[in-house]
Amino acid sequence: MKFTHDVIVIGGGAAGLTAAGGCALFGLDVALIEARKMGGECLNDGCVPSKALLAAAKRAAEARERTRYGVTLAKPVVEWAGVHRHIHDAIAAIAPHDSEERFEQIGCEVIRDWAQVTGPQSVEVAWRTLTAPRIVIATGSEPALPPVEGLDEVPYLTNENLFDLEDLPDHLVIVGGGAIGMEMAQAFRRLGSEITVIEPGRLLARDDPESVAVIREVLEDEGVRFVNDKAERVESRGGAIRLFAGGETIEGSHLLLATGRKARCTGFGLEEIGVKMGVNGIAVDARRRTSVKGIYAIGDCRDGPRLTHVSGYEGSNVALEITLGIPTKVDWSALPWCTYTDPEVAQIGLTEKDARRKYGDTIRIVKEAFRDNERALAEGKDKGHLKLVLKGKKVLGASMVGKDAGELLLPFAQAITGKSSTFALGSAIIAYPTRSEISKAAAFSAWEPTVFGAIPKKWAQLVARLRRRFA
Repeated sequence: MKFTHDVIVIGGGAAGLTAAGGCALFGLDVALIEARKMGGECLNDGCVPSKALLAAAKRAAEARERTRYGVTLAKPVVEWAGVHRHIHDAIAAIAPHDSEERFEQIGCEVIRDWAQVTGPQSVEVAWRTLTAPRIVIATGSEPALPPVEGLDEVPYLTNENLFDLEDLPDHLVIVGGGAIGMEMAQAFRRLGSEITVIEPGRLLARDDPESVAVIREVLEDEGVRFVNDKAERVESRGGAIRLFAGGETIEGSHLLLATGRKARCTGFGLEEIGVKMGVNGIAVDARRRTSVKGIYAIGDCRDGPRLTHVSGYEGSNVALEITLGIPTKVDWSALPWCTYTDPEVAQIGLTEKDARRKYGDTIRIVKEAFRDNERALAEGKDKGHLKLVLKGKKVLGASMVGKDAGELLLPFAQAITGKSSTFALGSAIIAYPTRSEISKAAAFSAWEPTVFGAIPKKWAQLVARLRRRFA
């Protein structure tokens, strides 16, 4: 069979761009298909705009403290039009990295239209039939809407239209206490909105409960209200949103649904050619191969973790496998994630709960508080802690809550994957004063009983006696 391309990639988000760009840089003939905005969810209505909004909110919060460190600031004046402009300026600044022009320069043929997979090696797009021995599906995800009565009859926000708001909400009611819900709750509260978060289960359910307790207390102190109940019914009355949760009625100006994501994998002809589906997305093996030979699925469209850095990781893996023929399996043992509240909640590897479920009482917990870190004390930002989950002296996971916690995950990724060790980290020379000293302190704690144990003590005492005798 004569092919038009070496590989066809459907989807121009983090996963698809990484896979397509990688294959093109190796000299393959690549077709990259994207019907919506280049850059996908992360650039246009996810990571980038949300972090830009959080930056504006943080500035308002700092000014609202007024007097700190002996310096008095003016009361903040929030101009929503300026915040909106900052958000979209951030998107525009990053967009060239993900643009059609850039990927054409790399060597991809970029086609801006909807694709239909018609066979294991064929795709219909823009009135053309493309063929390739390998097809990569990277069609992303979309907001998962909760089963709330009356939802179809009221206006609501998701991350896909939240950042286009022309006015700051008076009272933002948020359904969902995951990462998006918590970040947006703090951001809009700091900018001046009244906030109610409705979550029937645990806030940030996949994170360590001790870490979550710290950020919940911070948000409550800032004025965020939490309702631990299920959103049952919603209605619009007089321009306001009325939401019924348990026995309570919450009235707000805007409703944000932040109840997770679902795979965008229907309507592309995949099931018709035999691609099997999982619980929430395309079923894949550890190499991201689908049930149809030659077709891969990566990023949010497949069943599995949905994080931008995971999409990039999978895109790189698949690019290597397609270009060099090297089988590349995913490894989630050091999977990191971070919720960018202030303070941040960060996790890598196993939480204490997951580790105990897997290893029982053989694990050990080491905990270091930021109140013992001198950089944190000097800055007056000492709320939070680091919790290391150890089996012997090996790191299984790290749970952290504190200022810039996500920035401190890297050494634990190295330790979990065996590229470093607690001994190496605990004996490293680290710049003073920095927050990363908390990582060194926790790692050294794994070795402290050994270093200062009975045998080393006896040896030290023997050396001391000999020195006194023969010096």
